[in-house]
Amino acid sequence: MKCTFWISSIFVCISLCVSISSVFALTEIEELNQRIAEKKEKVRQIEESIEGYKKEIAVKQTEAMSLSNQIAILDNRRKQVELDIDATQTKLDTLALELQSLGLQIEDKKTTIERQKKILAELLRTIHQSDQKNSLEIFIAYDNFSDFYTQTQAVKTVERDIGKTAKNVRIAKEDLESKKNQTEEITVAVQKTKEALDAKRQSLEEQAELKSGLLAKTKSSELTFQTLLNTLRSQYQQIEGEIAGIEEEVRKKLEAENKLDEELDDSSSMLWPVPSKYITAYFHDPSYPYRHVFEHNAIDIRAGQGTSVKAAASGYVARAKYCSIPSCYSFIMIVHAGGLSTVYGHMSALYVKEDAFVARGDVIGLSGGTPGTNGAGPFVTGPHLHFEVRDDGVPVNPLNYLSQ
Repeated sequence: MKCTFWISSIFVCISLCVSISSVFALTEIEELNQRIAEKKEKVRQIEESIEGYKKEIAVKQTEAMSLSNQIAILDNRRKQVELDIDATQTKLDTLALELQSLGLQIEDKKTTIERQKKILAELLRTIHQSDQKNSLEIFIAYDNFSDFYTQTQAVKTVERDIGKTAKNVRIAKEDLESKKNQTEEITVAVQKTKEALDAKRQSLEEQAELKSGLLAKTKSSELTFQTLLNTLRSQYQQIEGEIAGIEEEVRKKLEAENKLDEELDDSSSMLWPVPSKYITAYFHDPSYPYRHVFEHNAIDIRAGQGTSVKAAASGYVARAKYCSIPSCYSFIMIVHAGGLSTVYGHMSALYVKEDAFVARGDVIGLSGGTPGTNGAGPFVTGPHLHFEVRDDGVPVNPLNYLSQ
């Protein structure tokens, strides 16, 4: 009977320790999960408010373009970005809580595995001791047959529990690996969310600068605003005509000289021209501030003033226009094989000349776009790269060509 009691005591003691440890861990994890749920609810409410501002902006964009209308759009966009920053920060807080919760769950799993291993060791030791004695020796050691039978049944129970415990260890280890993988995924998500948060904070500053710059240029005069819009429209039409005309001329020349051969056809998967992949304005973006003046036939990629700009694919420089005044627009156009061409706008410095060959990844100049700097052009919102892709002279969505 003593052996049976000893075996039972081991199970009770170890199971009780595991249960107490698990209760404390589960309580803390439940509290964290509650906080995570609250954060997610806050994000949902913020996103509802953001949708409200988007609708207000959409209504304003259907109205005739005026200074007051444009200021209202900028104000609503600023409020939208402020809420977006709040939502992103809350998502970051949520991810931090999820990491904390996973940390506790991982520690709990490690403790469970260690305890299960101890149980398994004790079970194996008990079986080993039983195997060292024959049935007669075991029977003689007991006062009566009842105690002998009870012990025999206890040993059989131990044998069954060995299989269960081994299975529990395997399941716990698999769960532990799953939790570790989740931790790695969330850690990556945290980094991306931090980058997005920084970009949105910069966007908020740009919105404020755009509004103050617009008011400074127009001096709150509707007449001056309309004059500036007409100037912007004329400049856009001039640049479009210049790009289209030069591209056609240069392509014919290069094809006649057999320079656009298949060896240069690396434009099906283009290189991102700047390190960042954060897009501030999309192709034909409905929220583009001056969509009523012209369609946004490019993507704007976040790039600090003076960032190195690389050729997205191999080709020949068809146009390299540098401006020494802020109101003029500096850009580079490269002609590639397969009827494609790329345009890089708001350049603050140019490192290539027209007719020169550039290989994929070559640095062709520096980005710009900061209001008031040479080559930025009128009505820019902040430092970035304006990047276009054209197919037979027609602007197409660059995201369909950039490597993912």
